[in-house]
Amino acid sequence: MGLKDRITEDMKAAMRAKDSARLSAIRLLQAAIKQKEVDERIVADDAAVLGIVEKLIKQRKDSIEQFGKAGRQDLVDKEQAELDLLNGYLPQQMSDAELAAAVDAAIAESGAGGPQGMGKVMALLKPRIAGRADMGKASALVKQKLS
Repeated sequence: MGLKDRITEDMKAAMRAKDSARLSAIRLLQAAIKQKEVDERIVADDAAVLGIVEKLIKQRKDSIEQFGKAGRQDLVDKEQAELDLLNGYLPQQMSDAELAAAVDAAIAESGAGGPQGMGKVMALLKPRIAGRADMGKASALVKQKLS
């Protein structure tokens, strides 16, 4: 079963359980998927859905930070619940050692010798770790190793 089908099944389960918070978060995800399909005139595959989930996770983290600064704990809790649900659709995350090995392999493969080669390394690395590691963390690691 594809990721998109799993999301649809989770929505049906949330409807049956009358879990309005979970249903709302899943509908938000489905709307984002549908929007991408309409905008780009494509049928979203698992890779595209993962990209959308990652984007929504980043938005939730930013919102939690902003609401926390504003002292709005009610909104922080709502965003955190959505973040937890979205994290459930990501594949198992890479360990730090696995990420370091993937970065080393990408650096060796690209032949990058300094900071100017960061773009080449990231271009190789991104498809390999998409959805399984934080790209910001990977970027920082690449920068550190190339300096």
